[in-house]
Amino acid sequence: MHKAYGTGRRKTSSARVYLHEGTGQITINSRDVDNFVQSKALKSYLMAPLEKSQLDKKLDLRICVAGGGPSGQVGAIVHGLTRALIKYQSDLLPMLRREGFVTRDARKVERKKVGLRKARKATQFSKR
Repeated sequence: MHKAYGTGRRKTSSARVYLHEGTGQITINSRDVDNFVQSKALKSYLMAPLEKSQLDKKLDLRICVAGGGPSGQVGAIVHGLTRALIKYQSDLLPMLRREGFVTRDARKVERKKVGLRKARKATQFSKR
């Protein structure tokens, strides 16, 4: 039985994706995918790498994700799933790269600076 593993990160979320041959069952943090992801847009984004590679009914996924919110967690899962798919079947790399799944989205929340209200917002300037 062929197995693969991939780690994905997005914002402050981190996901570990384990895939092996099966019937298409997806388990995220010991919950079913429909129970974990409520948004239809996020669910379609999560399933996109599997559907593009036409392996959605051939692989079982076991995913552990922590940190961040729903959007960051799904982004981390997609990144980890893409890395695992490339390890599972290396000829998928050009197609997944063309779709934009391979590149890690490095954007994070900018930290708050001393003396400012937020990361960049300062108090209003007063001339007198």
